[in-house]
Amino acid sequence: MIQADEDRIGRFCQFFSALEEEVGRVIVGNREIVSKVLTAFFAGGHVLLESAPGLGKTLLMKSLSQAVTLGAKRIQFTPDLMPSDIVGTEILSGSRGELVFKPGPVFTHIVLADEVNRATPKTQSAILEAMEEHQVSVFGQTHRLPPPFFVMATQNPIEIEGTYPLPEAQLDRFLFKLIIHPPSTEELTEILNRTTADERAEAHALLNSEEQAAAKVEELKRLVREVLLAPPLNRYIARLIASATPGNPEALPEINQYLRFGPSPRGAQAMTLGAKVNALLDRRVNVSYEDIADVALPALRHRCLLNFQAEAEGIQPDALVEALLQKVGRT
Repeated sequence: MIQADEDRIGRFCQFFSALEEEVGRVIVGNREIVSKVLTAFFAGGHVLLESAPGLGKTLLMKSLSQAVTLGAKRIQFTPDLMPSDIVGTEILSGSRGELVFKPGPVFTHIVLADEVNRATPKTQSAILEAMEEHQVSVFGQTHRLPPPFFVMATQNPIEIEGTYPLPEAQLDRFLFKLIIHPPSTEELTEILNRTTADERAEAHALLNSEEQAAAKVEELKRLVREVLLAPPLNRYIARLIASATPGNPEALPEINQYLRFGPSPRGAQAMTLGAKVNALLDRRVNVSYEDIADVALPALRHRCLLNFQAEAEGIQPDALVEALLQKVGRT
């Protein structure tokens, strides 16, 4: 490995660790959640967070924004939210008497789509183009979003009244789906200590300006793409996807009997990019099997759509992904 690569990997690990530390100064526990959010951030994807209300999802977004020194906006999804409330619209300019584009809150670097499953499917779909293409189209005009662009969407569990299940097409746009569990007694005690005192902990900015932060993040995202994926590991990821795809000749019957649909090629891309981040954090330029296994669950759990048999037997997507990792050989 040449010295330049060692220096770049070292800078990546240092910045990633510094972000973890700053966010950890505010967020109690959930270190694995913080790590996976940062992994998705540098992999260039988006994250769907699922939990009951009040478990720190908004605080996580704010802390990340403060630490990485990038602008952020929160969009509260409600049943009456319209697509134009997200992407923006054209308004009549009083001075010039012509229509001008007024950007919506999606025009920032980090977006928190809070309780995204409380909005109607039409409004949910408004953010699809932004997530996939990093642009929005309004009245036939295309408007680019500033890089980097990162969406953290939160949703209440589906069984909570007044929610709309996210369409499969939108679920597939998220690199990872992460589940936040309630805090332990010790963690809740620390949360009370931090949030009910005179001064509340805040993350410190690691960079001097938004321009410097955007350039650095984009540089580190390019480094992630340069990590090597050996042909055997490439085939391993492809076999994982094929084994969980109903109708595929390589599909495993013991897994596919519970699936309506399996992971799309985006699932393979999510595992690949997440594994590349893991490799860099271990100061390697090549992906290992362990790197892939570490990100398989958040990358695939929302892409394994269960059928009626799975629901009747109480089978969960996490159990299917874990079985998939056990049954597909590393050869």
